[in-house]
Parts: sequence; structure tokens; C-alpha cells
Amino acid sequence: MKLHQEASGTLNTITSYGADYVAINLQRQEGSIIVMPETPVIAWPVSSFEALTPEDFDALIVIAPEVVVFGSGARLRFLHPQLIAKLSQQRIGVETMDFGAACRTYNILMSESRRVAAALLIEA
Repeated sequence: MKLHQEASGTLNTITSYGADYVAINLQRQEGSIIVMPETPVIAWPVSSFEALTPEDFDALIVIAPEVVVFGSGARLRFLHPQLIAKLSQQRIGVETMDFGAACRTYNILMSESRRVAAALLIEA
């Protein structure tokens, strides 16, 4: 699905996505990523929902977003509270959505100048 015809150039915008990729500013990413509006895209070394560990979310603590939009893949799967306990302790909110909804929500929150991060799971 194509979301925008042009990349903003200054903010990381999700410009399209599909079952096995997401494009940030027209640059295709084929693995799981963490993206924020004003920082470089971070490769996220997770390949399946079932293999997620609390440590997989530590990179989000370092970048300190206000809210994390977690894209759980093709279908909605909720995170066990233990996985995101450290984020909660830092008062970082986490919203779980299917992949497409997470991409769209990230773009909306980013356009509102919110300090949002999208943690997008692309399963191998």
C-alpha cells in the first residue's frame, strides 16, 4: 500500500509497506526496524513474534520516545506485559497494532510532531 507520493526529506515517513517490507522515505527495508521521525532508522534484530524478549525493547528506552507503536505483523498479537515492563517503568507508552495500522498510525502521530517510535516486526 502506498501512503505518500513523496518523502518529506526531513522526517522519516513511511511511504509504503507490504507483507514483507516497509519503505521509509522511499527506501525499502526488508527486515524488522525501529523508526523515529528525526533519527536514523535502526535495524531491529527480531524475526518472529514468538522469539521476542524484554531485551529486544531496550533500544527503545535509549531513544526515549513518548509512545511506541508496535506493529505485530500481519495480524494483531498483543505483547506480554513482561516484554515491555522496562518501557512502562520509563513511562513510555506502547500501542500494539497489526503492521498496516502501525504504519498508518506512526505517520499520523509523526505529522502531529509527537515523539513517536514505530517498532515494526517483519517476520522472516
